[in-house]
Amino acid sequence: MNWNGRALLEQFLPSVTQHSKEATIYVADNASTDESVAFVKAQYPEVKIIQNKTNGGYAKGYNDALAHLSEEIFVLLNSDVEVTANWLLPMLTEFKTNPDTAALQPKIMDFRKRECFEYAGAAGGYIDQFGYPYCRGRIFDHLEKDVGQYDDSVEIFWASGACLAIRKDAFYKAGKLDEHFFAHQEEIDLCWRLYNLGYKVKYLGNSTIFHLGGATLDTMHPKKTFYNFRNSLFALLKNAPGNKVFLLIFTRMVLDGAAGFKFLAEGKPAHFSAILKAHFSFYAHFKQIVKKRKNLPKKKKYFHQISVVFSYYILGKKAFSEL
Repeated sequence: MNWNGRALLEQFLPSVTQHSKEATIYVADNASTDESVAFVKAQYPEVKIIQNKTNGGYAKGYNDALAHLSEEIFVLLNSDVEVTANWLLPMLTEFKTNPDTAALQPKIMDFRKRECFEYAGAAGGYIDQFGYPYCRGRIFDHLEKDVGQYDDSVEIFWASGACLAIRKDAFYKAGKLDEHFFAHQEEIDLCWRLYNLGYKVKYLGNSTIFHLGGATLDTMHPKKTFYNFRNSLFALLKNAPGNKVFLLIFTRMVLDGAAGFKFLAEGKPAHFSAILKAHFSFYAHFKQIVKKRKNLPKKKKYFHQISVVFSYYILGKKAFSEL
């Protein structure tokens, strides 16, 4: 997915074209106003271009673009990703040999600190008992160094949107990406729906990419805080089974409020305001989102039965292995 990212395409598209001989490569462009499309046409004529009419964000942008494709496997790859040799082969092998696997991600390393896992996905995603997302290799802002601890291939709860491989039929059966999210955590929502349908999502430690991260929106930008808090509540309301969801949302109100006051104490009032706006936006969309509660299992453990907030901030557990 590209939006006014010619510089990113210049930097990262070469590795994709070099190491993706098994795939047909598309650049999905979200109505860019720079020279992105002209650059790709001139420098990479073998790459196909899908030009969306509007910038609908990650969710609508991919939904619109993928509607043009006939391939059975989609790989949604951010424009700020450097791929490595043979990165696709383990994914294709997994899909071929395990029909229950609907989606997966590779090992995602930090492009700037190449020995460390990257924020957006690391070695596979989970959510805690209150719906807060975290990863193997990354809990909140703490990034682990890669010393081989996640070279395995395992089932996870959600795969990162920075590099999300998914079966076409599962993508549409689950209902595509939810355009209410616009950007951030829509992949968590999608993987949660896959999970509720009985599919598996996996992490493959034998495939590696390097993600720049923050190319569209910096990790500590207040707008990112807004989307992360609001969209996490969207996903919780849509997908958590039973009436327990309303108790969870009330608990999240308290915990999110604590997070807001923490931002205030750190001299970050814009982030405090972003959390308030996130909750007001959530309440404004409540009726629309609650209508999307479909295919929910009555009794199913859909997350780790821990509080990652308590473990991290109170108990000081920074690594996934300590949880």
